[in-house]
Amino acid sequence: MPVFDRDASEDSGGRDALPKLPVPNLKDTLDMYLRCMKHLLTEEQFNKTQNIVTQFGAPGGVGELLQSKLTERSENVANWVYDYWLNDMYLNNRLALPVNSSPAMVFPQQNFMAPIDSLRFAAHLISGVLEYKTHLDDRDLPVDYARGQLAGTRLCMEQYYRLFTSYRLPGPERDTLVAQESSVMPEPEHIIVACKNQFFVLDVMINFRQLNQRDLLTQLEKIVKMADNEEEQLPPIGLLTSDGRTEWAESRSVLMRESTNRDSLDMIERCLCLVCLDDASGPELSDTKRAMLMLHGGGLTKNGGNRWYDKPMQFIVGADGCCGVVCEHSAFEGIVLVQCTEYLLKCMIGSPSKLVRAASVSELPAPRRLRWKCTPEIHKLITSAADKLQRMVKNLDINVHKFHDYGKGFIKKQKMSPDAYIQLALQLGFYRCHGRPVSTYESASLRRFQQGRVDNIRSATPEAFAFVKAMTERKNSTSDTEMMELLKGAITAQTSYTRLALTGMAIDNHLLGLREIAHEMKMGKLEMFKDEAYLISNQFILSTSQVPTTVEMFCCYGPVVPNGYGACYNPQSDHIIFSVSSFHESQQTCSAEFVKCLAQGLRDVRDLCNKCNADCAATEERKGQTQKAHTQTETKWEEKSLQRPSDLTKNKQTVPQVLVKTTDQSSVEAETQTLPHGEAQPLSKISKS
Repeated sequence: MPVFDRDASEDSGGRDALPKLPVPNLKDTLDMYLRCMKHLLTEEQFNKTQNIVTQFGAPGGVGELLQSKLTERSENVANWVYDYWLNDMYLNNRLALPVNSSPAMVFPQQNFMAPIDSLRFAAHLISGVLEYKTHLDDRDLPVDYARGQLAGTRLCMEQYYRLFTSYRLPGPERDTLVAQESSVMPEPEHIIVACKNQFFVLDVMINFRQLNQRDLLTQLEKIVKMADNEEEQLPPIGLLTSDGRTEWAESRSVLMRESTNRDSLDMIERCLCLVCLDDASGPELSDTKRAMLMLHGGGLTKNGGNRWYDKPMQFIVGADGCCGVVCEHSAFEGIVLVQCTEYLLKCMIGSPSKLVRAASVSELPAPRRLRWKCTPEIHKLITSAADKLQRMVKNLDINVHKFHDYGKGFIKKQKMSPDAYIQLALQLGFYRCHGRPVSTYESASLRRFQQGRVDNIRSATPEAFAFVKAMTERKNSTSDTEMMELLKGAITAQTSYTRLALTGMAIDNHLLGLREIAHEMKMGKLEMFKDEAYLISNQFILSTSQVPTTVEMFCCYGPVVPNGYGACYNPQSDHIIFSVSSFHESQQTCSAEFVKCLAQGLRDVRDLCNKCNADCAATEERKGQTQKAHTQTETKWEEKSLQRPSDLTKNKQTVPQVLVKTTDQSSVEAETQTLPHGEAQPLSKISKS
């Protein structure tokens, strides 16, 4: 059992212990908005936007009215942006969940020598899930504290308690995030196991006793045998959950007409999680291949139907050792997923499998296959969903790249933030690929506040643009020192904006809140939010996220716009793992080309740092030599001053002019040194003593 390395707390990060999310100043947000957008727009676009923003923020204008209403809202709810953000980011989105919304964590490749090995792995994993769930139920999960910027700040823990108790219910226009409460309905005591596109109920509590690993293995073996029975096999209903959200809502309504289907849906929606026992997917299992299989299952011909995407946690255990977890993102952020999965993997690594014990005392009842009544209409809907998933499989262009030249260790030696540095490298890679800056999204956690989720760090800063443009179009007139100053300026700007976002002072959530308040007040769509600049600002062609781990695994997800990139990175001490995604259908993007430009950019920035470090070291060495030469001269002069007048007469010497001030008053350089012979020599010819 892994040992928690975080401090425990009585209230486990209770909501009341944290401050409320502040409402930023209106003028600050509007000024920052213009600053963020100016270099992303044409001069004509910017002039128009500037006039619109000025009018919006004018004294006594609509902006001030909306700001006052937003401030009023903040006083009456725990988190003024939570519902607005959840709907805008996830629940209103009509795109299919796989690739477009649901990220995946890819576990280390497992070496299963026999079919039973994958089932042992699954049993061990489920045992860890039950152990972790016990910590959640007992509310004794230690509180998280912030790392990096503003380290040590207590964080909100609410997202953890949605890991195994929530469900995303599809709706025709907006989905619903359903959170199960024990006071309303009984706690789930079962897991759904998917095998060969069939779904089985695995009760984890039988006769008031939690199943041990041997029990779990026994039940999993039964499930595999049941799934192999071709006479009992049912259509791949899970494919419907991979469809667009409106389409899936309509298909679910059709399913709900039959009581058998209603019962099966209820069992899935109330389960702890899914465990998907996948068939082998082919001989080549590169990191890139495994990432693709985690995101979409490989389509109907592989394991695409062996999923239920509405459930927050789907653990994938492939017969070929391709394992990981796919998460429905509306319930929690990536760091919560990481903490949970790291606990599970450490649990499995740190404690041996407990399968050598005696068999169960009593015979376990067989797991139950979920039944479905499928009309011709449902068969047609499944076929349609399968076709769309297959197009998505063909469309996804993903490239997982392990950059081994250096990692965050080198970056820290430069006294720079690894995250800010990597974000700048992403900007450089994109600019070299496409010759322009674009709106960029990097998630910043707001868990310092009650019900905190995330806001956006706008990494495409004017300072970043100045640096990447200079690096790409470098002219002989731009010195390394000037390039280094641009680099440092861009790092500082990124770090400063990150701090704004972490403290609730970024612009995206604030503008969203103002827009939604206007909607609630039935103001119609204001010019501010119809403006082309606002649309461009929310087209995140570069969607990025840092997902660091302490266990060997990595995160991946798809782009958020058709002509964009998803770029997830995991910085380690001596390497960085990048997972870059795009769509083949876009003529503007290519994941392999972007990765190539990104890697070269990282090498170029490193070379710039090393060159400037070497120049600084040489300068410091010259300073040291100057000081030493100065000291030696003064010492010899003092010695000669103590000689008798007759000795001074005998040894006629002239006092050399040793020190010469350069134009930089902070540095002093020795040009000559008086030797014992009284002959002046250039400093470069003097050996070190």
